[in-house]
Amino acid sequence: MFNFKHAKKSIDIIEQFLSLIDQGSLIFKDGVKNYLQGNHENFQDNLKTLSNLSSEADIKKREIENILYTQSLMPQLRGDILNLLEELNNIIDLAKTNLFEFDVEVPFIPSELNQDLIKLTELSVLAIDSLIPAARDYFVNPDSVKEKLHRVYLYEKETDKLASSIKRRVFQTIPQLKLSEKFHLRYFTLHIEILSDVAKNAADLLSIMALKRAI
Repeated sequence: MFNFKHAKKSIDIIEQFLSLIDQGSLIFKDGVKNYLQGNHENFQDNLKTLSNLSSEADIKKREIENILYTQSLMPQLRGDILNLLEELNNIIDLAKTNLFEFDVEVPFIPSELNQDLIKLTELSVLAIDSLIPAARDYFVNPDSVKEKLHRVYLYEKETDKLASSIKRRVFQTIPQLKLSEKFHLRYFTLHIEILSDVAKNAADLLSIMALKRAI
C-alpha cells in the first residue's frame, strides 16, 4: 500500500497520531478515577495533559491530511482515510471535553457508585484500546483488521450494559439523592459511556475500509 517515496514519513506520522489517541484514552481513565477519589491535583494534571494531547493530535491530523493531498498519495483511499482520521480525532476531542465537564460542573457522586463508574470508564477505554491496533494494522496488515475489531464491539456492549445498570441503580436504589442529582449522574454516566460508542463508530468505518481493500 505504501510503496511510494514518502511512505515512511506517512506511516511514522500516522503512528504518532494513533499513539496520541491511545494516550488520551488512558489519561481520561486516570482523570475520572482521580476525580472520583478526590485527588484534585492529579485530576488537574490529567486535564492539562489531555488538553495538550488533543492539540498535538489535531496537528498530526493536519500533517497527515497535507501529505495525502500535496503528495497525491492513495487517491482511491484518501476519502476513507480522512474520514477515519476524523473519527479517531473525535475520540480524543470528546475525552477532553467530557473530562472538562467534571471540572466545570463538579457533579456530586455518592461513594457507593465509585467502583461502578471506574469499571465503566475502564470498559469504555478498553473499546478505544482495542480499536487502535486495528487502525494500525489497516496501514500495514489489513487482513488482520477484522479479527481485532470484535473486541471493540464486545467492550462497547459491556459498557452499555453497565451504564444501564448504573442509571437504574441511581434512579431506583439511592433514594437520598435529589431528582436533579439523579439527572446529573445519568448525564455524567453518558459522558463516560459515549466514548465506547464513538470507538464503535470508528470500528464500523474501519471494517468497511478493510473490506474494500480485500475486494
